[in-house]
This record gives sequence, structure tokens and C-alpha cells, in this order.
Amino acid sequence: MDWKIIGTTFALIFIAELGDKTQLAVFARTIEARAPWSVFLGAAAALVASTVLAVLIGGALAKMPEKINIGIKVVAGLMFIGFGVWTFVELLRK
Repeated sequence: MDWKIIGTTFALIFIAELGDKTQLAVFARTIEARAPWSVFLGAAAALVASTVLAVLIGGALAKMPEKINIGIKVVAGLMFIGFGVWTFVELLRK
């Protein structure tokens, strides 16, 4: 177990998720449901499940040649930028 990787991963995800749409959705759901512990358990289970999926897929992709992994990172980055541009254009339309 590599505690440095655990710590840096925690810090990266924690900072990335602050103010994220998932956090805002949990905030809104807690207000609506008025059952904070139920919302917490549901949200925590969903985040664990999506993280397990990401780790399994990442583990499988890590076994591929480096050129393919670089291509996947480039495509993912372009998709991220594309979604950002799309969101911005939709905002301007309103």
C-alpha cells in the first residue's frame, strides 16, 4: 500500500469535487429529502461504485501499450474541452 499515492489521490479528488455538480446535487437532494444520513449513504455508495468502475477500467487500460494510453488521454481531454465549450454555448443561447 503506497500512502503517498493514497494521500495525493485523496487531495486531488477532494479539491476537484469541491463545488462540483455532484456536490451541489447532494446538497439539493439533502434539502429536498430532509434525510441527510440517507442522502449521505446513497451518495457515498454511488461515488464508491463509480470509483470502482473507473479503477477497474483504468487497471485494464494500464496494461495496454503506452501509445494507446496517450491516445486515450488525448481523446478524454478533447472530450472534456468539448463538453466545456458545449456548456458555454448553451449558456450563451439562454
